[in-house]
Amino acid sequence: MTSLPVPQFLTAVLPFVLWALALVLAIASVCCMIATLRSPRRPLVYTAAGLLGLAFLLVALPQQGAPLVFRVLIGVVALVLSVVGGGPAAQLALALATRSTSVPGVHGGIVVHDKVSGLEETREVLRGGTTIGYLERFATTGSIMAGFPEALGVIIAIKGVGRFTELEAPEARERFIIGTLVSLIWACVCAGLFRFAIA
Repeated sequence: MTSLPVPQFLTAVLPFVLWALALVLAIASVCCMIATLRSPRRPLVYTAAGLLGLAFLLVALPQQGAPLVFRVLIGVVALVLSVVGGGPAAQLALALATRSTSVPGVHGGIVVHDKVSGLEETREVLRGGTTIGYLERFATTGSIMAGFPEALGVIIAIKGVGRFTELEAPEARERFIIGTLVSLIWACVCAGLFRFAIA
C-alpha cells in the first residue's frame, strides 16, 4: 500500500480543513450573537461580525464545492446566524449612526412627536421591528440560498409598503433605512457562506 506524498496529501486535505474551520467560525459567530440578545454588548457584535467575515473568506478560498455534510451544516448555521445575528448588528449600527435620544416605545418601536392643531402629541412608530427583522432575514437568506435573489425586490417592497404610513417623522425614516440596510447586508453575507459552499 503506497501512501500519498506530503504535498499531494496536503492538497487533498486542505479544502476539508478550510470548510471545517469556516464552519467552526460561523458557529462561534452564532454563539456570540445569541449571547448578546438579552443584554446588548458591542464587543460581542464586533467579534461575531469579524468571525463571520473570516468564515466568508475561508469558504471563498477552496476551488471545489464542499462535501454534502459541510453544505448541510453550513446552510443551517448560515440561516440561524442570519436570523439571530442581524438584529444585534442593526441595533449597533443604529446606535452608532443616530446617536440620538429617541425614546423606546412599549412595543419595541420609537416614540415620535407630532404637532396636531398646535398641540404636541406622541405616538409609537416602527412597532414589531424585531419580529419583522427575523422574518425579513429568514426570507432574504432563504431566497438567496435557494438561488432566487430576485425575491429581494419583493421583500423590500412589502416592507416599504407596510411601513409607509409610519415614515413621516425624520427619525423614523432614518431608523428604517439604516436598520433595513444593515439587516439585509447581514442576511446576504450569511447566505453567501452557503452559496460559496455549493459553488
